[in-house]
Amino acid sequence: MFFTYLRRELAGRRRQTAIIAIGMALAIALVMIVNAVSTGVKDAQAAVLESVYGVGTDLTVSQEPTPPAEGEAGQGPGRFEFGADDGTTEGDSTELSQSRLTAGFGSTTFDASALDTVTDVDGVAAASAALSLTNMTFSGELPPRMQASGPSTDGSAPTEDQTQQAPTGGFDGAGGSAFDVDSFTVLGLDPSAAAVGPLSAVELADGRGLEASDSGQAVAVLDANYATSAELAVGDTIDVGGTAFEIVGTVTSTSADAATASNVYIPLDLAQELSGLADQVSDIYVQAESADRIAAVQADLEEALPDATVSTQSDLAASVSGSLSTASSLIANLGLWLSIAVLAAAFLIAILFTIQGVTRRTREFGTLKAIGWSNRRITGQVAGESLVQGLIGGAAGLALGLVGIWIVNLVSPTLAGSTGSTLPDGVAAGGPGGAGGGPFGAIAQEASSSAEVVLNAPVTVSVIAIAIGLAVLGGLLAGAIGGWRAARLRPAEALRSVA
Repeated sequence: MFFTYLRRELAGRRRQTAIIAIGMALAIALVMIVNAVSTGVKDAQAAVLESVYGVGTDLTVSQEPTPPAEGEAGQGPGRFEFGADDGTTEGDSTELSQSRLTAGFGSTTFDASALDTVTDVDGVAAASAALSLTNMTFSGELPPRMQASGPSTDGSAPTEDQTQQAPTGGFDGAGGSAFDVDSFTVLGLDPSAAAVGPLSAVELADGRGLEASDSGQAVAVLDANYATSAELAVGDTIDVGGTAFEIVGTVTSTSADAATASNVYIPLDLAQELSGLADQVSDIYVQAESADRIAAVQADLEEALPDATVSTQSDLAASVSGSLSTASSLIANLGLWLSIAVLAAAFLIAILFTIQGVTRRTREFGTLKAIGWSNRRITGQVAGESLVQGLIGGAAGLALGLVGIWIVNLVSPTLAGSTGSTLPDGVAAGGPGGAGGGPFGAIAQEASSSAEVVLNAPVTVSVIAIAIGLAVLGGLLAGAIGGWRAARLRPAEALRSVA
């Protein structure tokens, strides 16, 4: 009797059923697409983070950069000083070149003994330390040195030749001089601890990786893209901090859309020695024993290292900038509220049409009550009809949502994401000697890792479950309110109202 009556009522009110189903379908499809794209953005953020911090790296330990005191210069690459005998003279010009290896812009180093503290914390499965550096090479060609004006050594007035001024110079040909500043990022790693950290997110492109026996050896592994752009290959040498390192391998990120964490990887002990940062590190990468212990390990690490910053993958996701961050914010704000608004409108339409339908069936429900139908049975009948209407809308919404997700994946929009060291507020981009401004300011941007990630909106069980759940919820909500309205009708009053 229930299903017969249900089929007859739905068939007799096709317009109402269609309107309710269409409203539910549009709302459910929008919610599905927003959730799928949100999941895709989170996956994209994870891809960028894994390229920098490594697969399986659950937490990172670092220290926030400390802004300089008032009147103190910001961190810069330091001074490039050349002696009178430095350089190579050929003909009338002298070629000069010098490399410096300094801490990465915006990063702060701390004592390497913190690694022992980290490994002693319960729940830590593995940990490794790294030192993030920037190698800067200053090279150029000087014209013949001209004697500056001034008194001669014997106190006599300077001759006409002596009054010629030495070139005040610039970085591009001023006074006949020309200088180039080249920089690349360097990451010092413990060769015996590659299971966690940046090298756990790479795969060999050529040669070999860093091995435990490489400690103290001048060997380097390069990012494959950087090696190509710099025209370097396995077997060549690269100058890092004034020392020639043999290139033993090149690596690429395990994510096709992301770059590796650094241009050059060298043993940690040599990185500390060449940069003058003995027993110092900039980051410690931590792997927890299990995912459910990450929060507890983070709390224990913060207690054991009160001056350090302990971040999880979700915390680090906030550091991802670029269009990837913009997309995440857009989905989290506009997408969420738009979905809620459309869903609320669809539920409201379903409720209003159900109540309107109940009102038009006043005589019908009065007759049913007169022949013995209970309030529970009438409520159940109305709820059943609304539930079926909601399920019809849910099925249409599921199909529409899958089509929308397919279109997103077909378009495959590309998002740019970057993460890494940035200069804190109040720290000037350093010039020579750490002074603000100067030609080195723009190089600070090279300390971060960037990547372009193709957005993929996955169809997950949770997305399908959301569609079904919303369909059932909308139908039950409209049915419950409509059934309550029908149950309040008194048989005599209902019959008399249409007499």
